Amino acid sequence: MLCTLFVCLTLLAAPVAAQDFPVRIDHAFGTATIPDRPTRVVSLSFIGHDFLLALGVKPYALRKWYGNHPHGVWPWAQEALGDAEPIVMQGEIDIEAIAAMKPDLIVGQWSGMSQNDYRLLSRIAPTIAHRAEWGSYGAPWQGMLRTLGAVTGRPNRAEAEIARLEARIARIRAAHPDWQGASAAMVWAGSTGAYTSRDIRGRLLRDLGFTVPAAIDARGSLNRAYVQIPPEDLSPIDVDALIWLDAGGSVDRLNNLPLRDTMRAYTQGREIYSGLMLSAALSHSSPLSLDYALDRFVPLLEAAMDGDPATVVSTSQEAGILPPGASDAR
Repeated sequence: MLCTLFVCLTLLAAPVAAQDFPVRIDHAFGTATIPDRPTRVVSLSFIGHDFLLALGVKPYALRKWYGNHPHGVWPWAQEALGDAEPIVMQGEIDIEAIAAMKPDLIVGQWSGMSQNDYRLLSRIAPTIAHRAEWGSYGAPWQGMLRTLGAVTGRPNRAEAEIARLEARIARIRAAHPDWQGASAAMVWAGSTGAYTSRDIRGRLLRDLGFTVPAAIDARGSLNRAYVQIPPEDLSPIDVDALIWLDAGGSVDRLNNLPLRDTMRAYTQGREIYSGLMLSAALSHSSPLSLDYALDRFVPLLEAAMDGDPATVVSTSQEAGILPPGASDAR
């Protein structure tokens, strides 16, 4: 039974030696051994608590990324959090504070954990860092969930969530043959930083059938998920569907961005403005946030990709980033 399970997990690309405890996980800084099902999990990942909550695990402590939500948990995950009140950390990893929590598992995918951080943290409790082949911020959501499912003793629940979400994404992809092979990019509006196909956001575009331009990927190293696009050359992001991610304060910057008005994404109405909530949901890309995001993102993609420049992308109109007079003409 163990051999069969090992083969299955290997085929699924999960870094797990066996389903039953102890569980061993290989990562960038070594191998972590989790002797028993953990009961006090500290999540250092900026998005990892979303994944734990999707598995029914309420972290003892979590690391808040951004936003003003109770316990650092965004609305799509509040129901899963329930009445739990995790300790909220923010900013740099505080080794002494974590030691005082007496965790029995520390998870740090998507945390920026350094090797020295790991050396100290692993003396406190079994610690999971990122996998070397994905880099600090390049883990696919499936890989993150499988790892967390394994170390918390919930591999079957992880696989069920993966199968459910992948089936939903596959249905969306099959319903939109015009998206297949089209170019798309998600770009942070505040700095014109594009997410590569190795990033969790770029991976979603690829799963939907789009292609992140090679001109974006070529600017980053193997494990680099985010690259700056110089304002004097926006050609790498002149794509069939351009998604501007924003926390809410970059509309003026977009409207004054040099050369933006030369892009066909601008002139053909193929820009999608993604405000605070949708941008955060896409950026978390957890099983909980992806459902929220897809409900809102797919109709916007349909409007941007319908081939008719007169079709208004509602969020771009509401944000005020359409070309002058475009909303009247449409």
